[in-house]
Amino acid sequence: MDEENWELRHGWEEQYNSEEYLNILNSAFYMYYTDKRHESGGKPKQEDHTYPSEEWRMRDRVKTVFAGLMLCLNIGVDPPDVVKTSPTATLECWIDPAAPSSASTKIMESIGKALQTQYETLSIRTRYKQFLDPSVDETKRCCVTLRRNSRDERVLFHYNGHGVPLPTSSGEIWYFNRNYTQYIPVSLYDLQQWLAGPSIYVLDVSHAGNVIANFGRFIEKHEQDNKDALEKEPDAVVQTYADNILLAACGKAETLPTNPDLPADLFTACLTTPVSISLRCFVLNSQIPIDITLKDLDKVPGRLQERRTPLGELNWIFTAITDTIAWNSLSRKDFRKLFRQDLMVAALFRNYLLAERLMKANNCHPETRPELPATHNHPLWQSWDLAIEMVLTQLPAMVISEAGGPHYEYQHSTFFAEQLTAFEVYLSQGAPEQNAPDQLPIVLQVLLSQVHRLRALILLSRFLDLGPWAVNLALSIGIFPYVLKLLQSAAHELKPVMIFIWARILAVDQSCQSDLLKDNGYKYFLTVLKPDAGIPVTNASEHRAMSAFIIAMFCKDFHQGQVVSLSPELFQACLDHVGDPENPLLRQWSCLCISMLWQDFPEAKWAGIRVKAHEKLCEMVLDPVPEVRASALHALRTFLGIPDLTDQVAQTEQAIASTVMVMTTDGNSMVRSELLVFFSHFVKRYESKFLVAAYDELVDERNRLRGLESKNEYSKISSAHTNSYATTNEMSSRREQISKYSIHASIWKYLLIMSVDPHLEVAQNAIAVTDYVHMKLLASALGPHAQAAMEDLAQLGRRPVLSRQPSAAPLPRLADIPISVNSQTLKKNEGYLSMSIKRTASVAAALKHLALGSPVPADNTIPTSSSSTNLRTQHQQPRASGLMRARVPDEWSRPPDAHDHTIPSVDYQQAKIPVPRDFRIESANDGRTLPLKSGFYDWSIEYFREPQMKPNEPDEPGSGDYNSRLWRRMRNERTLSVTQPLKGLAGTSRWDVPDGSFALGSQPMKMCFHQFEDHLAIADDRDSICIWDWQQKIRLTRFSNGNPTGSRITETKFINEDDQALLITGSSDGVVKIFRDYASEEAVELVSAFRGLNDLVPSNKNVGLVFNWQQGQGKLLVAGDVKVIRIWNAATEICTNEIPARSGSCITSLTSDQVAGDIFVAGYGDGAIRVFDQREKPATAMKQAWRSHKQWITNVHMQRGGMRELISGSRNGEIKLWDIRMKEEIRTITATRNTLRTLSVHEHAPVFATGSDKHNINFFNVNGAFLNSVVPQSSFLQHNRANPIASTAFHPHRMMLACSALNDHHINLFTCQDRRSMVQEL
Repeated sequence: MDEENWELRHGWEEQYNSEEYLNILNSAFYMYYTDKRHESGGKPKQEDHTYPSEEWRMRDRVKTVFAGLMLCLNIGVDPPDVVKTSPTATLECWIDPAAPSSASTKIMESIGKALQTQYETLSIRTRYKQFLDPSVDETKRCCVTLRRNSRDERVLFHYNGHGVPLPTSSGEIWYFNRNYTQYIPVSLYDLQQWLAGPSIYVLDVSHAGNVIANFGRFIEKHEQDNKDALEKEPDAVVQTYADNILLAACGKAETLPTNPDLPADLFTACLTTPVSISLRCFVLNSQIPIDITLKDLDKVPGRLQERRTPLGELNWIFTAITDTIAWNSLSRKDFRKLFRQDLMVAALFRNYLLAERLMKANNCHPETRPELPATHNHPLWQSWDLAIEMVLTQLPAMVISEAGGPHYEYQHSTFFAEQLTAFEVYLSQGAPEQNAPDQLPIVLQVLLSQVHRLRALILLSRFLDLGPWAVNLALSIGIFPYVLKLLQSAAHELKPVMIFIWARILAVDQSCQSDLLKDNGYKYFLTVLKPDAGIPVTNASEHRAMSAFIIAMFCKDFHQGQVVSLSPELFQACLDHVGDPENPLLRQWSCLCISMLWQDFPEAKWAGIRVKAHEKLCEMVLDPVPEVRASALHALRTFLGIPDLTDQVAQTEQAIASTVMVMTTDGNSMVRSELLVFFSHFVKRYESKFLVAAYDELVDERNRLRGLESKNEYSKISSAHTNSYATTNEMSSRREQISKYSIHASIWKYLLIMSVDPHLEVAQNAIAVTDYVHMKLLASALGPHAQAAMEDLAQLGRRPVLSRQPSAAPLPRLADIPISVNSQTLKKNEGYLSMSIKRTASVAAALKHLALGSPVPADNTIPTSSSSTNLRTQHQQPRASGLMRARVPDEWSRPPDAHDHTIPSVDYQQAKIPVPRDFRIESANDGRTLPLKSGFYDWSIEYFREPQMKPNEPDEPGSGDYNSRLWRRMRNERTLSVTQPLKGLAGTSRWDVPDGSFALGSQPMKMCFHQFEDHLAIADDRDSICIWDWQQKIRLTRFSNGNPTGSRITETKFINEDDQALLITGSSDGVVKIFRDYASEEAVELVSAFRGLNDLVPSNKNVGLVFNWQQGQGKLLVAGDVKVIRIWNAATEICTNEIPARSGSCITSLTSDQVAGDIFVAGYGDGAIRVFDQREKPATAMKQAWRSHKQWITNVHMQRGGMRELISGSRNGEIKLWDIRMKEEIRTITATRNTLRTLSVHEHAPVFATGSDKHNINFFNVNGAFLNSVVPQSSFLQHNRANPIASTAFHPHRMMLACSALNDHHINLFTCQDRRSMVQEL
């Protein structure tokens, strides 16, 4: 064909050659059935129940309530074993005792008062008692009083022993006698007995290490004494000696520094005045010339408590640095105990880190119990030195300014801004290996500042978004009191980030409910939830969804939260958001918020009735998002159970039940599982009525199996046992009407249908409900009669069943069952799922599980209906389609394989049935009771535990998934670039080059090539699927589709082929299943399973189910032995449209435009071909009808590429080419004079292949030219030239055909010339 005359069929060349249009189609590519709900099936992860993994609340919080300050200085008298240098250090608490200003007693009082003042900067609430040069008796009395007053709280014991001898090697410390004439040692054993525990000892004395070295030995002795005392007298009162903390100034043989420029109590100065001593040491040791004297240090302006002043800013930075050093150096347990449990202990240990640094610089090595790792050389100390330097360099100018000189504006430190930047860098790296960030304690301190607060909160929210481990780290560092306090802030700009942070916290730890209640913090989120509340972000609806989540968590299992949250305004806000068309997350959590609000709270349910909340929720059963539909079901389920079961309540609940019955045919298994939980609650609430419905169904089933009139048999049984439930025939008749036409009978039939659901988990749960009802029925007054009916059913069910051929008819159906629908039931949307029941499961099948005691049969197949059906007349006879059609031979409208008889394989083995992820078979001993429990709410919470800010792993450049996806994309492009040039040669070349064969082990019936992987999916005549690597000729996996007996696989395709593909199958019983990891024997799993068709018409001219998958549109077109074509939306997992088939004949084949996806074509069993447009209304969707074919349409196919040829083939061997704009065919080709068994069309090359019942395959180009004929290879024992061709399939891109013959288990591959020679020719 000349380039000038080349154009696409159907008038699409202009549209599809438009680069803009193709770019739009390319950008709209989605992956289907890969969402989280398909990964988990709506079941929460087991490990999520362990959060919080660490207890961050200090349940055993201890306070230091009393402190004894022991100053043994004895000013003017040096102890005998102490040698002082000259000059020496003299300052005690920054006071010089040698100053000749006043008497020694006054000096002691000043020092004692100064020490208390220094300690009060650490903890103002602690009550201090000074003991100046105390005697032994005073010390004992003091310690005993402190312990008695403190009870079980901590006591601080500060000991300054600069005026007494050094501690002995056994740990004794010295005091005075009453007259100060002798030094008296006090043993550690006695001191411990006086103070007991918990206590904290601060020892500022040389050789202080001796005390630490002996402390543990004496504690053990005390504990042994306690043990002995309790053995003698179990009721004896003993003291506790646990939880003691020691801070010692130096080691065993070390002497305190005597540098005259430093205070004599350097250790105490570090512990109580860290900023002052840091300034002094910096000036003394600075290598940079600074024109500042030690006296100038007292002129640093500001107060420690005011963070915007130089002195306060230094104190603030010091706290942040020491907290961070401790956080990075200590274990989490020690950090919480020492830095978060007690305000006094935290302050002392922060300051101890400085003491370790300064004391070691002066040749002393402080010691602690518990022991801490060395921190004196931590890199953050350099930041501390820089902060001090920045203040001191500005000090002269500030001093001059305060003295009346030129005004000087203090330049604040950049420390916090720089640390936030470092934290941001950490977050940008994605928190590798979940390592804790060094800057987290600093972020905590920054929250105290309004200047950096917003930035710190934003970074904190990004950190919390990393997952529960990050939330636990933040809570353990002490973030909770800060974010709780910020709920009182009126700052508008903080609202979005506060909502985000609180959502992450509550997702991990629900125990924060009482904290929200305590200070009315919950009102913060109630205000945001109002539709008219302004939020300064573009995605306000997402933050309202988080607020709804927070309120839902606040109400969950917390009655006080429900009480304070209950208001018409909250109901109205949630109901308004339920209708939000943009954000499904907001709709989902608005439903769940209502659910948690009225769960087990009748007042809230009545409030919901007043605002018609249940009616609004009923409208959500048609929501396009499965999670929203499941959330609405969750809320409607928790609505059930108002204690006062009045007529109004019963009518409301029954109206809800009648509305949600439509969801039994929902395409999402998670929704159906949630519906079963609703049904189980409804059954439990109206148990007696369901027993009657179950009994009636048993009787009806028995009557159907016996072929008797249901009404006559029922009247005999009911009159024989009228004493059990009625006293008159009138009451019996009335009960018959109630049970037969009630909502309970309808739900019971739905439960029986769901007990044979194609999804194993749904079926198992439904069986649990039906088993429960049957067991209760057997234990009721109707038990003997029910038992008799069950035995009759068991006998009737033992009738021999002939093995059905692969083309056997699908399962039968029941006549339409009337449903009691309340006036409040919603109107069905156009094209949505039909509310009438078309087919029910057999009671006998349900009873089978009850008798066996196992919800899943031993062969792992789903039970099917074994009942006969009482079909209406109009369903028994196919509708006549005119006199001309009636004269057509019956054979013409039968499938080509109608009379096939396959020879079964002797070594055929049942393959493993893939199950959903984490599926567990429940045994009869598991003792499942009603109502069923739902895990949907816990599963929904997981959304807020997962990262939302960072890209998904496959979208993150550099990640393993991203690289794999990039590699697959390059492979796909390479495949296209190699194969596309070959399609021109394929139309004129011979297709007779064998490319290998392999034995399947069973009869191949359906085949499908993967576009890019070397995978060939093959379905046999039973229910097995094999995946072969056609390149290596090896079988990758084999598994069972789990078909019921008598049904077969009718379609198999790949979806998501551009990336990680899934396998989708269709069966003759109307079931569609989707599998992931299909190429791995161990990893293959069931992703989804649903009934694509639930009203199959029994027929011996049966095709079962056929479908066409549209990847671009994400739609599955399903048809077959039905009167409609159903369009299932893969994204919403609901049937969005039902287009009338416009024929009484079955649909044998479906094909569609794979680019835009609007046009599809159906081939019929009577030879008709019809073209439909999805964009039109169902009544006017048919745009073209061709009746040139007179026999069964074997296949109709529209090419994906190339000329977009539309090719059809009928049973008599006629091949026709069509253009949807024309009334007649473009070309007719007679491919064979025999029966046409298969027709395959190449997606891109102008070639098609036909298989006949004479064991040969003919190749043609679209111009009608015959290319060649091939005969599939067979094994020696099975070689038969009369075997019909069973299946053919072209590779979508490569010039390759796979084929198989009937009663031959081999797959043969043929290519167009030799592949290497074709490449060379090009």
